[in-house]
Amino acid sequence: MKSVVTHFDSAGEPFSAFMARALFDPQRGYYTRQIRTVGARGDFSTSATLSPTLGTAVGEWLKAEYRRRPKVRHIIEIGAGDGSLMQQVRKTLGLRHRWRFKCHIVEISATLRAQQQHRFGSRVRLHSTVEEALEHTGGDAFIYHHELLDAFPATLIQWSAAQQQWQEVWVPESLHPLHLDPAYFSALRHTGFADGQRCELHPSIREWLGGWTPHWKRGAMLSIDYGAEFPRLYHRRPQGTLRAYLLHQRLTGTDVYANPGRQDITADINFTDYRAWLRDCGLEEISHQVLADLLKPHCAPAQLLDADGAGGAFQCLVHRPAGS
Repeated sequence: MKSVVTHFDSAGEPFSAFMARALFDPQRGYYTRQIRTVGARGDFSTSATLSPTLGTAVGEWLKAEYRRRPKVRHIIEIGAGDGSLMQQVRKTLGLRHRWRFKCHIVEISATLRAQQQHRFGSRVRLHSTVEEALEHTGGDAFIYHHELLDAFPATLIQWSAAQQQWQEVWVPESLHPLHLDPAYFSALRHTGFADGQRCELHPSIREWLGGWTPHWKRGAMLSIDYGAEFPRLYHRRPQGTLRAYLLHQRLTGTDVYANPGRQDITADINFTDYRAWLRDCGLEEISHQVLADLLKPHCAPAQLLDADGAGGAFQCLVHRPAGS
């Protein structure tokens, strides 16, 4: 583990800081280096790269939302990866609907923005922040994101039964006092875990939502990511949900630290917290279903409908600005 810290020129830091640099460091971060991240030749596959069905489902969702709000003429995908999902969404919209919309992608990775630019050219406008995209749309937009939240830096915590408190995990691994408000994180209000239980918190997501949602006036947002409600999320998971992916191999434990900048690092989303944060931002929840339910009408492959696999692990939520 010391070799990892030396490589990143750090004498010790919270895990969240390590994860942020491992994924997004401008020179050596996983998402910012010149590497292929998804698909058969990458480190992992997504629902969008496994089948066009997800893009079809999102496209049909957009058509339904447009019928409800025909004055909203902008579509924003946040974190579009290689652009596979947006491409299928546009195909599903067809010429009849496509001409009505202006499509936008929000992407912080210059490497992925280059891939998206090559794929779409001037047909899709690229932005580095959601705030920037919403400025161009006047605050009106249909928004969707898929496997975005799980890449946000996570605060790693561990329960001490002896001290009856949560502590923050640093890298190299050591335990430190935790300074987060329990009002915003359901795990911090729970004391029924066994000694050593680990959980992941995402203050990074909460901060991100607070930054852009005040600029969103009308439309709807579809969030698709893997996770569950708390505390079910951590049932039979004493080490939490943190893991890494390298060449389609799942790595856990100390292997998560082994290849900073060369492997993806991810953690499941606590949807109890995510839904609460969206309510705090003034957004109204319209629906909540699992991926299998979203894809069933569209002849999805069995692997995406499996309730014990992706079909049940991915949560799909729709929100709208209150009064929208």
